[in-house]
Amino acid sequence: MDVLTIVLFVLGLVLLVGGAELLVRGASQLAVAMRISPLVIGLTIVAYGTSAPEMAVSVQSALSGQGDLAVGNVVGSNIFNVLFILGLSASIAPLIVSRQLIRTDVPVMIGVSLLFFLMALDGRIDRLDGLLLVGGAIGYTTYSLIQSRRETTAEEKTSETRVFWPLQIALVLIGLAMLVIGSGWLVDGAVAFAEALGVSELIIGLTIVAAGTSLPELATSVLASIRGERDIAVGNVVGSNIFNILSIIGVTAVVSGSAVPVAPAALAFDLPVMLGVAIACLPIFFTGYVIARWEGLLFVGYYIAYTLYLMLNSTGHAALSLFNTVMLIFVLPLTAVTLIVLTVRAWRTHTTTGSLHA
Repeated sequence: MDVLTIVLFVLGLVLLVGGAELLVRGASQLAVAMRISPLVIGLTIVAYGTSAPEMAVSVQSALSGQGDLAVGNVVGSNIFNVLFILGLSASIAPLIVSRQLIRTDVPVMIGVSLLFFLMALDGRIDRLDGLLLVGGAIGYTTYSLIQSRRETTAEEKTSETRVFWPLQIALVLIGLAMLVIGSGWLVDGAVAFAEALGVSELIIGLTIVAAGTSLPELATSVLASIRGERDIAVGNVVGSNIFNILSIIGVTAVVSGSAVPVAPAALAFDLPVMLGVAIACLPIFFTGYVIARWEGLLFVGYYIAYTLYLMLNSTGHAALSLFNTVMLIFVLPLTAVTLIVLTVRAWRTHTTTGSLHA
């Protein structure tokens, strides 16, 4: 692997992050001018914009015949988004969770994760699967935008927001161009890394590429958390995960010449982890509608453990057996019991509160 490959990989990553920043900035201003709520901006415009690198990389990978890289990028990004980005954001400041997320968007995230897993059971995502996923993305986005416009207050409707439309549209177009160029360089570099390190494209997609393409989500959610824009911080993660599956996997399957293959390793471990992470959000979000700092740290710890497992497993390290034993016998059961206790306590609190109000 030569120096030029490394340079192009880094430049590709820079173009992806910079292009996503321009895309998000332009799209967000356009959305504000259209009087869309901050939560829906986070769930749709910002989430879609920050997921644009994943879209560019996955489509480019599928067209280049690297299907494992395309799937690994999406699955790894979804795991990274929840465990690391949401966890880190909550570690900085406890995140207040909107009731709409609990009622609608988190169940949608769980549902599409389960749908992706079921579609992948035959080892491939074909064009029909892709069309169904893209249709789901259009339906979800349309529903979110309609609901947001209905809930807009009369005061918001009468307020004026000045936006220089040509500038915002130019930012969107320049951002998209940077994403297209950067994704090509990043994919080429990732394949070269996989070959040089002797690991599979799936592992590279699940780790290096997934974390790299998720940098826009990381920057957006962390900055939103610091600035107190909690709806955007949480909505960005949930919306990105929904978009990654419905739109990215869907579009990738539609435009690729053949079905997108799903590796047996991803089907046996990584897809179930992605589904489990999505399900774990519900009780944590539900307990008081706040993601506490300790819950955020727990998520970050699990992401470190997940990455460590991938590294140990790919290299066949002797410590893998001990690591699996500790996780299966102590860590996972303790976490499950904690989540169950918190959920039951929150349910009783809500029930008691409801009875008192009645």
